[in-house]
Amino acid sequence: MNFFWILSAKQLKKVGLLALGMVFAAGIVYAERQNVDVFLPLDNNGPSAIYSVKTDKKVVALTFDISWGEERTGPILDVLEQKGIKKATFFLSSPWSEGHPDIVKRIVDAKWEIGSHGHKHENYSTLSDEQIRTQITKADSILKKVTGLKQLNLIRYPNGDFDKRVLKIADELGYKSIQWDTDSRDWMNPGVDQIVKRVVTKAHPGDIILLHASDSCRQTKDALPQIIDQLRAKGYEFVTVSELLAGSDVKQKSVN
Repeated sequence: MNFFWILSAKQLKKVGLLALGMVFAAGIVYAERQNVDVFLPLDNNGPSAIYSVKTDKKVVALTFDISWGEERTGPILDVLEQKGIKKATFFLSSPWSEGHPDIVKRIVDAKWEIGSHGHKHENYSTLSDEQIRTQITKADSILKKVTGLKQLNLIRYPNGDFDKRVLKIADELGYKSIQWDTDSRDWMNPGVDQIVKRVVTKAHPGDIILLHASDSCRQTKDALPQIIDQLRAKGYEFVTVSELLAGSDVKQKSVN
């Protein structure tokens, strides 16, 4: 017995669109397969970015990125001094540091920790291997000259952007890649109360907290005293990123 399937033009169109959609979806999965592991557990086969540490001690690291401007940094340093915060970590871009040696000197003299925020403020994952290496080494050279430090070993990438190549090259150059677990979102200028609430409610033992001291972040100075007071009221102490790493198991995320 013979069977004949009779399909209308409309049915054929539906089948064709469905098949096309499946092919397109498969293509996306294939193309993005290098990125799907960003939020998976640590891949022990290569270097990873550090987001926090596992510890029972109530310690957190306040970190500040600086890439441009000269009006906001001084007042933030004033707050840290007034509140007796002797432990904090600043990630400095090298062009900014070259242009503001007096502010850099103040950070160095106060013995706050300094890490690299790279050279040009662009996404490293879009660069070639050689360009990535150039960005890191150029920043390293300039920052050492401006700060007088003999060694730098912490880096936070512009926009927090990286891939597995970036991590590998930074590791080869002696750098640990530092991210954050709590983003204050001060860069969005959502309001002082929102910044304080977000940090204080999300902070946890071993946390790395992201803040900014660039001019684009207008509300950080006013939020910072409240953040410090409220975290202290919860029993937290402030340490540098290096001190945090030295005493605890590191929480990392792999990138394939």
